[in-house]
Amino acid sequence: MLVRLMYASRAVAPVDHDELIAILRKSKANNPAHGVTGVLCCSGGIFLQVLEGGRSAVNQLYNRIAADPRHTQVELLSYEEIGERRFAGWAMGQVDMGRLNPALLLKYSESATLDPYAVSGAVSMSLFQELMATASIVGNP
Repeated sequence: MLVRLMYASRAVAPVDHDELIAILRKSKANNPAHGVTGVLCCSGGIFLQVLEGGRSAVNQLYNRIAADPRHTQVELLSYEEIGERRFAGWAMGQVDMGRLNPALLLKYSESATLDPYAVSGAVSMSLFQELMATASIVGNP
């Protein structure tokens, strides 16, 4: 059974570009063996991530993330059983914040900043869908 999980968290310490790349590389190396795909967005110390895959694999990965001391305020935004993946093309894609049009963030929230804590999980998923459609997600496996 496939599931899709979306969560938000705040980084305990600032995340620089090299650290973010290391996280993405580790995800791309580990996720295929577990059948996990997804997309990660990191902006202003906030992580927003969608994970897709088998229920056990996704649940175990989320539990590891939630227990990781580098994260705080880990909040589950959405969890659903799915018939097919939306992000199957990415072992772990990354939202290229440099290609992101601030008007897109304004479309879904009160300000042009990424704040998944201020919107519903459905709104955050719609944002991810539009990011995928506008080629703002990079890092194919």
